[in-house]
Amino acid sequence: MMKTLKVTKVVLALVVLGLTFTACTENDSTDVVPQEQGVSEMMQAAEMDEVSAALEDFIIETYENQEADETRGTNNSFAKMPDCVTRTLVMQQNFRELTIDFAESGCMIRGHLYRGQIVITWERDPQAQQVSLDYVLNDFYFDAKNVIGNNSILRVLSNENGNPQFTHTVDITVIWPNGVEASRDGQIVREWIEGFGSGVFTDNVFEVTGYWNATFRNGYSHAYEVVLPLRREVTCYHFVGGSLDVERTFFGGVLDYGDGACDNQATFTFNNGETIDIILR
Repeated sequence: MMKTLKVTKVVLALVVLGLTFTACTENDSTDVVPQEQGVSEMMQAAEMDEVSAALEDFIIETYENQEADETRGTNNSFAKMPDCVTRTLVMQQNFRELTIDFAESGCMIRGHLYRGQIVITWERDPQAQQVSLDYVLNDFYFDAKNVIGNNSILRVLSNENGNPQFTHTVDITVIWPNGVEASRDGQIVREWIEGFGSGVFTDNVFEVTGYWNATFRNGYSHAYEVVLPLRREVTCYHFVGGSLDVERTFFGGVLDYGDGACDNQATFTFNNGETIDIILR
């Protein structure tokens, strides 16, 4: 998943330096991006990436488990969730509506506190090559952040490589406990390259491609595009490989997640060629 960036003192100084760019307007005035503002925006954008990736994980796993249960005539998927989770399934011919309620006090899901509801709907057809998983977030909170969205994930049974693929059309708004608000939109493609059909979600590996934007109340925006596919191993908190092109107002570069190690190390290379090490939280 995408991660919040926690920078050491030395690295923070370099990032702050990199954020202090200027641009001339038509009347030759100069706008300087405040240093603290630039760092804060990067942190917020990375937190939105994390929220989006966690939602993808949860929705994909929930759908796959439900389909497996119906195909086998079992009811094992609900048993895999914490006791605080309530699941309500509405079945109408081939239509399915699955409401997952995380209780008033919330539930811990893979290290994150979920609160509120996620409602997933789809047309069930085991033979279909494509299925649209539409979801709505009702009064939903992710680690105390209010997340607002009504989006879809297109599941393709077999892509050109013979693997399942999920295309997430995402448009969410995140409101932090202190009232800070930002939005994220774009298209994220996950190819399921390892673990499909094993019945154990923790052995799964995805390759992630796509593009997305982060927009803030002050009008500044960030644009992200995958340069090398991001490798997501479900058992690892961070991406273990791949890189992203990052462009924002007065700022840009490439974020690289490394060569396959499950750790919190990454690098950022500014557009001017300067490279710094970063520590991922």
